[in-house]
Amino acid sequence: MPARQNGTRRERQLRLAMIGHKFIPSRNGGVEVVVTNLAPELLKLGDEVTCYNRMDEDAKARGKKNLPREYRGVKMIWTPTIRKKGLAAMSSSLIATVMAAFGRYELIHYHTEGPCALCCLPRMMGKKIVVTVHGLDHMRQKWGRLASAYILRGERAAVKNASAIIVLSKDVQRYFLEKYGRETILIPNGIEPAEVRPADEITKRFGLGSRDYILFLGRLVPEKGIHYLIEAYKALKTDKKLVIVGGTSDTDDYVRRLYEMADSAPSIIFTGFQQGELQAELYSNAYCYVLPSDLEGMPLTLLEAMSYGCCCLTSDIGECVDVTGDGGLSFSKGDVKALRERLQELCDHPEVAQSYRQKALEVISQKYTWPDIARKTQALYKKVLQRNADAGANGISGENA
Repeated sequence: MPARQNGTRRERQLRLAMIGHKFIPSRNGGVEVVVTNLAPELLKLGDEVTCYNRMDEDAKARGKKNLPREYRGVKMIWTPTIRKKGLAAMSSSLIATVMAAFGRYELIHYHTEGPCALCCLPRMMGKKIVVTVHGLDHMRQKWGRLASAYILRGERAAVKNASAIIVLSKDVQRYFLEKYGRETILIPNGIEPAEVRPADEITKRFGLGSRDYILFLGRLVPEKGIHYLIEAYKALKTDKKLVIVGGTSDTDDYVRRLYEMADSAPSIIFTGFQQGELQAELYSNAYCYVLPSDLEGMPLTLLEAMSYGCCCLTSDIGECVDVTGDGGLSFSKGDVKALRERLQELCDHPEVAQSYRQKALEVISQKYTWPDIARKTQALYKKVLQRNADAGANGISGENA
């Protein structure tokens, strides 16, 4: 059936399914933020989009009959999940893959590498496969040996079976070219325009005022380098607080280590996971935002921080500096001394921090919008399907064209 937008009919472009996120709408992780924003934008462009959501504990508590089946016009199917570390993503994505393989879709868009482990099945059923690699997940420290091996298997399956692979950074693009000889498409993530908010709820709950704290916001996992930040901050000469916002991601031991490093210092505040208006206040009033990661895909929290006009300081990995450009500062990855020196310079020179707030806004407004990202993604879908159609017309196997 034709799709509708703003009361007018538009020709439906294609039927597609998305697999690999936890569930939408959600802000629990970067992948979830991407799918939550990208899927509705593709719907606006005329595509029929179905998202295979993971059945989490909250969803189970609501009961199957009460689960939402639609989000902003995007269809949602909830898959059973084994709620155990290392098995939740695997079980839900495998079930989703089997369901989608027999569904009425022309194309399946996988997000992240691990869920691609069985992507040969929908390919055998005539579906085209597109994969977005949000980061080299098998390198993340939180995964054990078996989980990392499974994710790497998914990566290899994506290389073999996908008609197109989307990456978020030039470094990951080089990785696929050098390791597999595989060309990839660079399409960055987008970001919604931000509404800057005065300090209100953060003052009531955490005693925080405008520009009186250094902010980290993200998942509390080893590759984010939060331990570097705490160590650097403890050697800093400043009256600014350090605010660490985020929750565990199967990383309880690491989170305990961070609390031990903080040693109950009153100037180091752990807020837990935050979203909505309180998160907006945290971004809006930070003196600077720090992302000291060893490994990233394309950090959405960095995009968010820039959209709020934060002065951003990151490690010098390509995935971060490609985002900030000249709109942020960097330090050598893993170098606590260099991180401390950069922070000290910013604390001692507020005019420098202010100049980078303006630069961040300029960069973000020019490069990263969801409607633009959706148009680029849909153009790739069309290219994949057209290539297959042209190959079929010439009597060539579409997968070898």
